[in-house]
Amino acid sequence: MDNTTVLNPEFADLYIDEAYNPFRVCIQGLANEPITVRALLHRADDLLLDEAGFAGLGDYSLDAIVQRLAANRPRVAIIQGSPDHPAHMFDHEHTLRAAARIWQNGGVPFTFGIPVICDGTAQSNIGQSYSLASRNHTAMAVNINFEGHSYHAAYVLSGCDKTPTGILSGLASADRARRQPERGTAPVWAIFVPAHVLKGGTIPKRTRQKLQAIQDAAAAAGDRQLSDDIEENCHYILQCSSDEAFLGLLARAEEKGLLSQPEVEQILNELAAATCDDKGGICAFNGTGNSSRTLVAALGFVPAESELLTDEATSDIVRHNVDQLFRMFNKPEYSVCNLLEKNYANAIRIHGATGSSSNLMLHMPCVMRHAGFDVSLFDYARVRDSHAVPDIFAHSLTEGRDTFVLAQQAAAGLHHGMTSLFKALTDLGVPMDLDAPTVAGLTWGQRVAAIAVAVSPKLSQERSVIRITPIRAISGTDVMRGNFFSSCTLKVAGMSTESYERFNGRVFLVRYYENEIDCNHEMRATDFIERLAAMPALTPALLAALRRFNGAPEDQSVIDMITAGTLAFAFVIAGQGPKAFGMPELFAPSQNLRHHGVVEKTSTMITDGRYSGVTKGACVGHMVPEAYEGGGIGALIDGDLLWMQLSERRIDLLDSAAFLLGEVRVCDAAPLAERAELIAQRRARIEHRQLQVAACSMMDNVTDAEFGVVPLAVHRRATLAWPAKS
Repeated sequence: MDNTTVLNPEFADLYIDEAYNPFRVCIQGLANEPITVRALLHRADDLLLDEAGFAGLGDYSLDAIVQRLAANRPRVAIIQGSPDHPAHMFDHEHTLRAAARIWQNGGVPFTFGIPVICDGTAQSNIGQSYSLASRNHTAMAVNINFEGHSYHAAYVLSGCDKTPTGILSGLASADRARRQPERGTAPVWAIFVPAHVLKGGTIPKRTRQKLQAIQDAAAAAGDRQLSDDIEENCHYILQCSSDEAFLGLLARAEEKGLLSQPEVEQILNELAAATCDDKGGICAFNGTGNSSRTLVAALGFVPAESELLTDEATSDIVRHNVDQLFRMFNKPEYSVCNLLEKNYANAIRIHGATGSSSNLMLHMPCVMRHAGFDVSLFDYARVRDSHAVPDIFAHSLTEGRDTFVLAQQAAAGLHHGMTSLFKALTDLGVPMDLDAPTVAGLTWGQRVAAIAVAVSPKLSQERSVIRITPIRAISGTDVMRGNFFSSCTLKVAGMSTESYERFNGRVFLVRYYENEIDCNHEMRATDFIERLAAMPALTPALLAALRRFNGAPEDQSVIDMITAGTLAFAFVIAGQGPKAFGMPELFAPSQNLRHHGVVEKTSTMITDGRYSGVTKGACVGHMVPEAYEGGGIGALIDGDLLWMQLSERRIDLLDSAAFLLGEVRVCDAAPLAERAELIAQRRARIEHRQLQVAACSMMDNVTDAEFGVVPLAVHRRATLAWPAKS
């Protein structure tokens, strides 16, 4: 035992119950680490000295720190992100507040930071080839530091994009390794505190006037579509995502001669300067950042009070969070792997009900495999298919229901965040596991029982993001199958009901691109529709067959067919998979599709890469096998026909010769042998393109998307059945 003073009497006698203490067995850590703790506490003391309610730190001399380490007091790592990311701008202050409370509770605080890549900053450049790799690197870095310095628990300043699931994966891997009897160590405990929500920007008045002038000029020049597309994008809150759409729209306007390149750049600069609030945070759209916020909360790792902050966490909130973490110590039921095991089915259903990012279809199995569970994409599908989950999340960037508004509604006491989602789904008969534990020390059932209603009657359903009456029956992300691939994903939550019904059963004509640069270039062209109409594959016989199948008049022109949607396209971008090019998000081409009023209503995009969580429309991703691995997507060519049966969750390559004769016949498989030479040429170009990515960040030794694109060592260790067999 140590004789240091513990300022919070609740934890005065708290020691971690385990057989092995590396700070007692090996003197070197006991000699090296205390100075880092004292420096951290000294900075915390300076920050909080004059803050009301601060009770001081007492004795934090090197002798006191050594005594606590030798006695096996809780060693807690505060994991923060790099301040070059908007979600982590103020992690330093949060870290010091947490460190102070850990010491007051009798623990020993440490901190380390990790690099955090901003997916927005990395869009449309080589940075996206590092984005998914960063998740695996984060898991490894967190695991190495956590295990190397023998921490008991983590207080995680949870940020954006891949970071939360990367950190959770690293902690889960440590927890699983510590279960080996030879280690003699306690499990791992963790609490996640998501960064506050970043308030969306507003287009400056002078900039809006410039955009209106472009709209007027486009209409006068006969391009009403461009005018309408700019108008539609102006209705969105100003975010990096809407800025990207303006980039494509203004490129079309410049090509048409409506403004010069310097004028385009000036407008884009004005938009950029007005986008992000000075407080930072996670962007207000329901992309991967907020989807990750939702995920860690659904998995039970987030204290309710910290789930939806609109500003930096106060000292009161931080103290509450740290106290909750300390109450879990020596209780294996609250360990990282146990929370994951018990809450994973809940997280799948919450993911579907909230229409969260399809990126999580990679990250969820990744986390579970790091925890040792043999989980794949098909476990997600199994849970999803076992009971329909309705859409109860009316998130909108144009109607005043973005994530910042969701957080404001929570702060006003109009709903209870994740607990309200659990209650709403339970009331609708969705089989949520209410016995699953959470870091609040309560089961979901206890949390749900503590609230009378999911959403306060003071908040009208029209204004509420969380709905107690389902918006519609379809939701979430579907796992699709087909005759030229093993699996892919389609975020049906990103499609309107009308689009879903229109696309179901439709035959699409393939327009093939070897990379997103080529796709972006063509989609941003003012003569994009004319280019599509001039495709050599559009023979008179094929056009006649498409007219018959889609019910178009025999004399309908190709342009009119495209405009009316009787000629629909599948824009295929291959060679983007994890092993080929790091599996980048194809946000820019998806935005160009989304904000092109003609093809957006009729066409789909298909890739072996990923999409941003904010992507809307019929965007199919994560296709396995990827083109680089010999997948059928890499054998497609302009003019191939794809039959999309959404209700059957299938996309199939059709026999073109049979289709010309009026028969819808599915091919046996992709024409890999017939197009072997073409496939070889494409692979050679992929390998040349790979040289743009630094060798140290190539993802060679990873699984495919069905298993979360995890390192092969992690994949091999994931042998535990989930759910556990009774």
